[in-house]
Amino acid sequence: MDLDPDLSALDSLGGFFVLRTAVSPQGAQATLEKAYTTSRSDPDGDVYADPMTFRVRKVAQSLRAPEDRVAASIAHQALAARLWSIALGSAALFGRVPDLDARLLHWNPDAGAPDDLWPAEVRMLPAAAIGDVVQEGHLAPLAAALRSRYGVSAGLLRGNSGSALAGALRQLDRWASANRRADVADRAHEIAAGLFTHPELAGTLDPTTLRRRSCCLYYRLPGGGLCGDCCFDRRPQTRNPGADARP
Repeated sequence: MDLDPDLSALDSLGGFFVLRTAVSPQGAQATLEKAYTTSRSDPDGDVYADPMTFRVRKVAQSLRAPEDRVAASIAHQALAARLWSIALGSAALFGRVPDLDARLLHWNPDAGAPDDLWPAEVRMLPAAAIGDVVQEGHLAPLAAALRSRYGVSAGLLRGNSGSALAGALRQLDRWASANRRADVADRAHEIAAGLFTHPELAGTLDPTTLRRRSCCLYYRLPGGGLCGDCCFDRRPQTRNPGADARP
């Protein structure tokens, strides 16, 4: 299978799948490793000094989140969707995944997809490395940081990760159908099925309906409703601010 060294073939899959391989037009950005390990040292949430705090604060202000925990959950799901989309899309198209080493992947928390991520270099790994690249290399330290800083529950974050992976798979299904690439859809489903056996992803979605078993808290936003894969059938009351999922 031919490999596109610039990963431009991912562009046709949608913005969440795109990985820019040129230098960031906004100059050097912090790496995701720094975002995961910086400990709220900057009270003003400077984009360079403390990118994770900056991102959560930006989401909170943009969506008028009633508490930081809600904004942290939404920021987490968006980043998880970016990482799963890039990796799964590349694995399904090329049979390989880009090395998204958090020490080399630069992140602009003030930007949205696809202008938020830039790798310092493009290195490709076997498709079998996808779990280590995304789950172990990013989602584990990202979840640890958000649990420590904002008190987001581990179950909620696992649900976000599972939902993000399923969303990337659905988009690949649509693309494959429109472009008559059943081979891409088949590879994506085979890879995703293996990923969902990981302890951090297993059981996050109902196997029959593919609805998640936890809630991302989007409904707590002003005017927020339920996501398409929400565990709830109707918008819950908010009398218990600590509830992240069904009892």
